[in-house]
Amino acid sequence: MDTEQLARTFLEYFEERGHRRITGSTLLPPPGDPVLFTTSGMHPLTPYLEGRPHPLGRRLVNRQRCLRTTDLDEVGDATHLTVFEMLGSWSLGDYEGPRSLEWGYGLLTEGLGIDPARLHATVYAGDERTEPDTASLRMWQGLGLPVEPTVEDNWWSNGPTGPCGPDSEIFLWSGEGPPVSTPTGDDRWVEVWNHVTMSHRRLDDGSLVPLPQRNVDTGLGLERLASLLQGKRSVFECDVFDPWRRAVPDLWPLDEPSLRLVCDHLRSAVVVIGDGVRPAATGRGYVLRRLLRRALTVLRRDDPSRTLGDLPPEPVRHTLDHFRQDVDPGEVLRVLADEERRFVRLLERGRQVLARPRFRGPLTEEDLRYLHDTHGLPRDLVTSLREG
Repeated sequence: MDTEQLARTFLEYFEERGHRRITGSTLLPPPGDPVLFTTSGMHPLTPYLEGRPHPLGRRLVNRQRCLRTTDLDEVGDATHLTVFEMLGSWSLGDYEGPRSLEWGYGLLTEGLGIDPARLHATVYAGDERTEPDTASLRMWQGLGLPVEPTVEDNWWSNGPTGPCGPDSEIFLWSGEGPPVSTPTGDDRWVEVWNHVTMSHRRLDDGSLVPLPQRNVDTGLGLERLASLLQGKRSVFECDVFDPWRRAVPDLWPLDEPSLRLVCDHLRSAVVVIGDGVRPAATGRGYVLRRLLRRALTVLRRDDPSRTLGDLPPEPVRHTLDHFRQDVDPGEVLRVLADEERRFVRLLERGRQVLARPRFRGPLTEEDLRYLHDTHGLPRDLVTSLREG
């Protein structure tokens, strides 16, 4: 099952259970939102999760593209991407968490054909302020699924204040042979679906008050589940990366961690550009610039002659089509080329600056801050230039 079939199965499953499909937004949040990019499927729905009636009703389902800069240092492992898609379902004051879990189990086992023996759940164990999530625990036990109670790992919040509550997570075994241990005891258990019951609001003083409307918010990582269903070792081997993995190794021989980073960052840059962002010194444009410069730093580390000008249009076109972006691949490639020229000029300036006597010895944190703030040289680029 490829990612498109998986997404379609998910959406249709919840539509059959009374959910109305909403159109996923771009990576750009609505005007006035303080965050740079949409980070989760629930992000665009925040006003409705806080009580505003949604025009399509109280049961919703969607497919949302997301970007998380907080995961940049994790990119390259088996499960993390910078830009990814989240499949989500919501109850806005309608049904409770156990029904959502029952439907989730049904979709995974009956709709997608996953062996229940490869599944494991976790639930909130409770603490001195809040009760354990016994309703979810009973649901999983009734379905015959093994359950692990935790505290911190199963309490969800969207920040220091605002809606929060217990969550129950579904894990899929990715190892060879029969499953062993529990999700907290073996990282071969991969989290694929999070079901949050938004039951409380955290106030400025840290106290919790019950919400007048209890919501259910679920999020399933599309690429992560697709890679597991396709028997792949990482998200970078699922079908959405096929054009990149065909093109990049022939252009630039890279080890596997470097290949993953370059494919992720270039693919993410294509999506960001497709949503209308252009490289800049601040804000969203700086995130785009940082992605491209991280990829270029890795590319040029072993061979300074490597250039994005060699990148064929096929993976760019595939990515734009996958994310339903009506943008000319040639325009994206022009943006990449322009930013690469700026990067080359930055490298030349960086080498001149680092040749000064002040920077010939070990660099302090003050040196690194100065190089970044005054000369626009980020830490990873400085490290690369000194190693080169």
